[in-house]
Amino acid sequence: MTALTTGLLDAPNTATLTISCADQRGIVAAVSQFLHNHGANIIHSDQHSTDPSGGTFFMRMEFYLKDLDVARNQFERAFQEVAAGPFGMAWQLNSASEPKKMALLVSRYDHCFLDLLWRKRRGELNVEIPLVISNHEDLRRDAEMFGLPFHVIPVTQENRAEAEAEQVRLMREAGADFAVLARYMQILSGDFLRGFGRPVINIHHSFLPAFVGANPYRAAFKRGVKLIGATSHYVTEELDAGPIIAQDVVPVTHRETPDTLMRLGRDVERQVLARAVKAHLEDRVLVHGNKTVVF
Repeated sequence: MTALTTGLLDAPNTATLTISCADQRGIVAAVSQFLHNHGANIIHSDQHSTDPSGGTFFMRMEFYLKDLDVARNQFERAFQEVAAGPFGMAWQLNSASEPKKMALLVSRYDHCFLDLLWRKRRGELNVEIPLVISNHEDLRRDAEMFGLPFHVIPVTQENRAEAEAEQVRLMREAGADFAVLARYMQILSGDFLRGFGRPVINIHHSFLPAFVGANPYRAAFKRGVKLIGATSHYVTEELDAGPIIAQDVVPVTHRETPDTLMRLGRDVERQVLARAVKAHLEDRVLVHGNKTVVF
């Protein structure tokens, strides 16, 4: 298992502020001065502009908030009035002391699922997991070993709408802030995505669209590929075409078999998904159209 670096966000007295708005002079100065005036100490600061003349500006600031001079609700109101409003910012403030809640959707493959559970247990992911949803019973024992509620909702062509509605109900009742498809082998409908109304992260092999279907590794073997990989992205109604969060590849040779390709592929899948989940948890991903800025 590849360790993911744990940063200062694991400390209870840190928070992140993410911002996007039309690029213009004075944004960084206004935000920095506001934080300084209220006793916040900036730990990390990242920014990006798509075009300094008429583009979109993105910023992520991580700061220490133990010495803030006002309560959080007062801080947010003041920031909207002093900085966000005048610059037309879309912004979000998150505290590391309030972990996001992640719903997991799984089918029968366990590699990505178990990897996320182990990383949470080891303290690599600052997250709560209120529930696991599956369309099969196979991974119930694994979920229950980690003390997680496991809900089985079979999905067929005939009951898809009812099954998705039940999934959405369970996730919303559990207070899930986002969902992860840890090799959940069902295509989500637009009704599901609109009903849930929160980000959904997926993982798939990077052979798409060249190697589609049920056995992409065998197809890749037949073509003699020299690289295999994985892509993690946000889910949209357009299949496997949402904003990409993380990708990686590993080299392979003519000596591989379909089985070894599959093992290598699953290993990179779990690592890429873990990186994407961690980036999302730490508010490092800002979506811009169908692209992302990942700090």
